[in-house]
Amino acid sequence: MTLDQRIRSMRRTMREMFGISRLRAGQEEIIRSVLERRDTLATMPTGAGKSLCYQLPALHLDGTTLVVSPLIALMKDQADKLAASGIDCTVVNSTLRRRAEREALERIAGGEGGIVFVTPERLTQPAFIDILRSHADRRIGLVVVDEAHCVSHWGHDFRPAFLEIASAVKAIGRPPVLALTATATAEVLEDIVRSLGLREPRIVRTGTLRQNLRYRVVQVSTAGGKDGGTRAMEAKREQLRELTHSLAGTGIIYAATVADVERIHGWLVEAGESVSRYHGRLATNVRDEAQEQFMSGATRLMVATNAFGMGIDKADIRFVIHYQMPGSLDAYYQETGRAGRDGEPADCVLLFDLGDRRIQQFFLAGRYPSAELAQRVYDALVACCEQNAKGATLTALKQVLADVGSAKLEVALNMLVDARIAGRDRQHRYRLLTRPAADHPAETPRELVAKAAERFEQMSAHDKETLQKMIDYAQTGQCRWRAILDYYGDTPHMERCGVCDNCVSPPQIDVRFDTDTPISETSSPIKPRASEPREPHRWAPGDPVRVPRYGVGEVALASGEQVAVQFPDGHTRTFMSNYVRAARRSLS
Repeated sequence: MTLDQRIRSMRRTMREMFGISRLRAGQEEIIRSVLERRDTLATMPTGAGKSLCYQLPALHLDGTTLVVSPLIALMKDQADKLAASGIDCTVVNSTLRRRAEREALERIAGGEGGIVFVTPERLTQPAFIDILRSHADRRIGLVVVDEAHCVSHWGHDFRPAFLEIASAVKAIGRPPVLALTATATAEVLEDIVRSLGLREPRIVRTGTLRQNLRYRVVQVSTAGGKDGGTRAMEAKREQLRELTHSLAGTGIIYAATVADVERIHGWLVEAGESVSRYHGRLATNVRDEAQEQFMSGATRLMVATNAFGMGIDKADIRFVIHYQMPGSLDAYYQETGRAGRDGEPADCVLLFDLGDRRIQQFFLAGRYPSAELAQRVYDALVACCEQNAKGATLTALKQVLADVGSAKLEVALNMLVDARIAGRDRQHRYRLLTRPAADHPAETPRELVAKAAERFEQMSAHDKETLQKMIDYAQTGQCRWRAILDYYGDTPHMERCGVCDNCVSPPQIDVRFDTDTPISETSSPIKPRASEPREPHRWAPGDPVRVPRYGVGEVALASGEQVAVQFPDGHTRTFMSNYVRAARRSLS
């Protein structure tokens, strides 16, 4: 069958099985690329129809379509919808009982699996790879990597198991790969291409703008002093109470920590709200029940960590509130994108307290192994390989490095593999690689490990820059959508979206040049007149400064033309750098 014939047949399937009369922007280009058997990388906003881009061509391709999905709940939701449409599909994950798993594997081995959903961890099992290769008449015709940003070290939701996908694809004969994600910066896209081993992929970006989402930042001052933390919490609690009362419909409230989820949940229950909670420390059945209550509409609000939401297909979420800022604009856009999937207006509100950056800094501090830990992992690998010539298993390495978390250990091992200091076989045994004499002749193994570990330092610096961009977004006076589009490298067709807070309520610029009004009280920075330009001073944290009307304070954070100043009254206020003057440091 020719490509044009397949496309005509596909359009009939689209109408008859999916009830869709017309493809959305970008979908046809992606589907055509898949039917041409090309590697394809596509970014589409949440709710733009990514799933159809593989479900539709899967019914017209030779062979089985293998979908690698990061969450069991996500694959279950997609499989249930396909089954409801009469489309054959098979799910293989850890929730299956032994008999059900055996039957699923037998169907796949017999070429009867239809669209097969698996987790990335399943692809690390050699026995499963053997099953995928066992039936020559029904080979794998397409591999789909959903939420592909998880494969990127630079992504906000990096998951080491995704790094095994490239090896699995190679082992089953290198079928075409379709990688899908809602968002990705240029460097994340490059990392996805490299990590998945995509071959001259067609990259399709359908745009980031979803104008039904109304972005807003509510500035919440940080209170210092002995009871500063309590006062700051009370201020946020009041803002949250006002928001949940004023915003209609269902909504998600994201918090950075489990403790905050529990605290907010208690507040809302006390206030008489219909609310569920979701975080990783709850038992699986409790999380499932909470999700079901929210999805069915039995509860209006969901308070959760970022463990909740990937793949959640609830079209009528009317608002998403962030109690603290996330660590990146990628995470923020991904999480706020769960609102308004029905195309109707939805609100995305960030409660911004500059002090909350400490939470994200704490998370970043523990994300990557240090150079010292990388060397410890290398030494442990040497010791294990001396005891077992076949190589070291992950279990054996964990026993030697009992004080090292599993995630950090896997990241360090992947670093050694990427640097070709170590190798990994199909049984997931790690072994040292022998380098040719001409390959880095002057470098000892320790020097090679140290060189490879430098990448961790680069990644750590990158994460700090990413966090700073999140702070810049919260403090900007420009259009919120414009800031997001600029971050993703999109070329916006408009100067202002007309729906965010900075567009709806622009600052009232006083022609007399009101220099003592902080940004946090105007929702947008006031810019000086063009006739009186001044080079902004480069402030550093800890610098003593004076601000008219507020007096002397200390720089808490400086970002571009904006500077946040903490005052003796415990409040942190944000100003344009030009409005701040140096002050003498107190001798006390």
